[in-house]
Amino acid sequence: MAPLRIAIAGDLHGQWDGLDEEVLSQVKPDALLVVGDLSDGQQAIPKRLSRLALPLACILGNHDTGRDASGRTLQAQLTLLGDLHCGWGLRELQPPGLAVVGARPASAGGGHYLNRAAEAVFGPVGVEESAERITAAALRADPSIPLVVLAHSGPTGLGSEASDPCGRDWKAPACDWGDQDLALAIDRIRRSRPLPLVVFGHMHHRLKRGQGERQSFCRDRSGTAYLNTAFVPRHSEDAQGRALRHFSWVEFQGGVLQEVSHRWFSHDGALLYRQTLYRAEDV
Repeated sequence: MAPLRIAIAGDLHGQWDGLDEEVLSQVKPDALLVVGDLSDGQQAIPKRLSRLALPLACILGNHDTGRDASGRTLQAQLTLLGDLHCGWGLRELQPPGLAVVGARPASAGGGHYLNRAAEAVFGPVGVEESAERITAAALRADPSIPLVVLAHSGPTGLGSEASDPCGRDWKAPACDWGDQDLALAIDRIRRSRPLPLVVFGHMHHRLKRGQGERQSFCRDRSGTAYLNTAFVPRHSEDAQGRALRHFSWVEFQGGVLQEVSHRWFSHDGALLYRQTLYRAEDV
């Protein structure tokens, strides 16, 4: 049986172009996940994503409100993405056989807070209601295929140091800046079915004020893996001047998580650099 191969685009911040799409056409992942902060509310990237001929699930981030408190900017992107956006919902990708459940859209972390744009679009959704929406969506998923929770901000409980996956690094003191509703939902989901992977972004890998690099992967005692994909900027060049495109990469085999890595590809899809975070055989 061939592995299920998933490419994940971290916070885009306007960095998505034809080279990204050319890389995907060459490496041919089975699915693409996008963790949000596509841009600051512009519609160009949602339009491009909606045209991709690739199984895709997306969630919008806090920057996607475009600082428009009315919610119109956020709603315009939701309309363009349509069913690709899975916030508080279930998107089953068949093929390749992957259930994706979206966490709270437009999250900025820090426990539980809906900015004015999100509240204008979705209404005043409290922490308990949000957790129940995420849980209910997960429990509707086909139990025979792997389940991934796709969030913009990760959950609370992954550490309170600045370098932890959701640690606050821009203001002292450092603290856990994850989402409380997502942590509640993860706990409830796992009472009924396995949850092998939670994918998110928001907290950039490079820490503020030269504090170093963020831990981008961990796995808890229940076997759930947490992957922060926010390598920013995604577009760069190496010492030889070759254009690089970053994608995080996940592989499942028989429904079991096998490999997690960060990968940097050339414009023709050649894998130039890889940082391996997890292999099942190493556990």
